[in-house]
Amino acid sequence: MEKHVVVIYPHPDDESFGAAGTMTQFREQGVPVTYLCGTLGEMGRNMGTPTFANRETLPEIRKQELIDACKALDIELRMLGYRDKTLEYEDRGEVAAHLKGILQEIKPSLVITHYPDHAVHPDHNALGAAAIEAVRLMDPADRPTVWAQALTEEIDGKVRERDIVNDVTAQFDTKLQAILAHKSQASPMLGLMNTEDKETIEAVKDRFNTESFFIWKYDD
Repeated sequence: MEKHVVVIYPHPDDESFGAAGTMTQFREQGVPVTYLCGTLGEMGRNMGTPTFANRETLPEIRKQELIDACKALDIELRMLGYRDKTLEYEDRGEVAAHLKGILQEIKPSLVITHYPDHAVHPDHNALGAAAIEAVRLMDPADRPTVWAQALTEEIDGKVRERDIVNDVTAQFDTKLQAILAHKSQASPMLGLMNTEDKETIEAVKDRFNTESFFIWKYDD
């Protein structure tokens, strides 16, 4: 059993869409889970139709949604305070040092993050790379295992089988609750889920009932 799991993603809702089922599995085992969220997603483009937010109000809206999602998942939340869509321009060494300090404090046995260069969004790639570097900088005897989540089918031009494939069907209701806490981003889905269309619900479940990861390999 894991001792403590730390999840490192850049945006509110990354945790819910990406690893909520896996986090719920760990919580069901009594394992503490902490989410280190890089930004408030304040540059998100979804302002609603009709408009419900602007650039000034969106950060607080997404912050509260993040808090609500973490409550639904029963996980601890720490906000890292970086700015949305700028993580690729941050000094990677400084971000890694920041993360390393937190990891040394928490002492997790497992870190979950994005797979650099294969996580679609520049913020995903940048924070994933910094997280992996943070663990590399730790004493090898103290390093947690790293699970890296790729959002592309191919890795370096090849389709590779994931090392960890979690069926989270049993945790789907909790995962969905967390996703829907991010109302500003999941509003189209929220509208669908307010219907009693079982086929729609099953289609959503089929899309989100598996979470997969690579185990990151360090050379030293």
